[in-house]
Amino acid sequence: MMSLSPRLMLSAGLTLLAAACARDDGAHDDAGPAPAGAPVIFTGGPIYTGVVDAPMAEAVAVVDDRIAAVGSAGLVLGAAGDDAVVIDLGGASLYPGFVDAHAHLLGIGMRELTLNLEGVGSVAELVEAVAARRAGMDAGETLYGRGWIETGWPEGRMPNRTDLDAASPDGPAVLIRADGHAAVVNSAALDAAGINAATPDPAGGRIERDAQGAATGVLIDKAMDLVGALIDAPGPEQKREAYVKAGEVYTAYGWTGLHNMSVDPDDVALMETLSDEGVLPLRIYNAIDRSGLARLAEEGPRRSDNGRVVTRAVKLYADGALGSRGAALSEPYSDRPETRGLLLMQEDEAAAAFEEALAGDIQVATHAIGDRGNKLVLDWYETVFAAHPDAADLRWRVEHAQILHTEDIPRFAELGVIPSMQPSHAIGDLYFAPDRLGPDRLDGAYAWRSLIDAGAVIAGGSDAPVERGDPLIEFYAAVARRGLDGAQTPDWRPAEAASRGEALKMFTAWPAYAAFQENALGTVEVGKRADFTVFSKDIMTIPEADILTARPVMTVIGGDIVFDARAEN
Repeated sequence: MMSLSPRLMLSAGLTLLAAACARDDGAHDDAGPAPAGAPVIFTGGPIYTGVVDAPMAEAVAVVDDRIAAVGSAGLVLGAAGDDAVVIDLGGASLYPGFVDAHAHLLGIGMRELTLNLEGVGSVAELVEAVAARRAGMDAGETLYGRGWIETGWPEGRMPNRTDLDAASPDGPAVLIRADGHAAVVNSAALDAAGINAATPDPAGGRIERDAQGAATGVLIDKAMDLVGALIDAPGPEQKREAYVKAGEVYTAYGWTGLHNMSVDPDDVALMETLSDEGVLPLRIYNAIDRSGLARLAEEGPRRSDNGRVVTRAVKLYADGALGSRGAALSEPYSDRPETRGLLLMQEDEAAAAFEEALAGDIQVATHAIGDRGNKLVLDWYETVFAAHPDAADLRWRVEHAQILHTEDIPRFAELGVIPSMQPSHAIGDLYFAPDRLGPDRLDGAYAWRSLIDAGAVIAGGSDAPVERGDPLIEFYAAVARRGLDGAQTPDWRPAEAASRGEALKMFTAWPAYAAFQENALGTVEVGKRADFTVFSKDIMTIPEADILTARPVMTVIGGDIVFDARAEN
């Protein structure tokens, strides 16, 4: 398994620390090695390296923040010396650090600090939760919550203003759907925002109305902006609390890093400070929102002093979400034939942003869910690439890539575009996607197998707080393509599931590539950063259903154990 003797490999590993840094350019992970300390050996359970020609190991040695040796337990332990510290995995399985390639860090933290509606199972439960929250608030104060999703509710519908009026009669209530592309508000919020039957739909948004033309309280995509002033933006202290809390939640799930989407440019410095202070240990790859592109393009990619927070991407939006019928489709929705969804960006706007990003060496990540939205983004990207044939290694991304024309699937690999996909979306959406799309369009829905077979590199994520943000759920969804209850129908296209080896890459090696960090992260190899995720069970071999019963045991970032379930027992 080793090409060098273990003693030589440990010594060579220390030398390779500097080499691993030297081969990274300014856009890659290039933090220099710390002075060498005593080796730390992880052993006592299966170790999955992610390396094709040496996929398994019995031990891994870490010196400071880098991997110094990988191989058999006897050889690595024998070469380590008397000062080595041994961490016994106790039969748990160690993997390269899992990275969530699409999440919203501030939203994850705010979910913990505000009314969390995740898991609410009916309109009645939603009303009960709102009433309980309102009871502890001042009259007139805006009640804010997020996380509801009506698919599967016994009422078979979205909540509306009348539902909320009963629970929050004396102040505005604004509740964001789990996908972030729709909200339900009460009458007080509609009145405060000046929304009535005469209010026109804003560009890129829709005010849902009843048969008489009155607003139902459901606002789609940019129509949510109409009530934005009712929601107090979190202040500096609350943001600090939210980011720190999000880091605690995510490391406890087993994530070692995430690609942070739609970031407020003003928050980047805060995240860098928290990381340098050691209270936000996650590796963070930021994609800022459109408002910060000009400044980032002018100044260029940036990183925190410790190298763990990197900002070099911009997040754009082409369309909305499937659940709220905002995803842009080429043909009408099967269950709402009067609409084809919403385009949130036009070609001229996209072209201007693309040119700005290209000039500043900024990666572009564009949200596209519907088949029309995805086709347009690929068309727009192709136009830019053709106009700049000398531009290389751009690694532009499509965030979600959920519903594709089958003829567009090969274009991702052909263009070098990365589909950034969230497996849990499929096992949630496929309960209602057949109604939205009809049978034919499901051939290109959540098509991981087809994309991989065509040569695409899929960056796997969760879209938390839209979804739970649990890596075990995401891994399960990728390989089982079943509901958490085991449900599956032919409409779910079972053949589109990923293999376990591919799923492991989706959350390790491929996110590293998608963030230009493959030289430092993504596999357990000598010279790379010592980022590991340890789960209680071997998710590469156990039955699919048992993946959901595994638990995070340890999260290691840069050689530091930042979460240890053993300490809690």
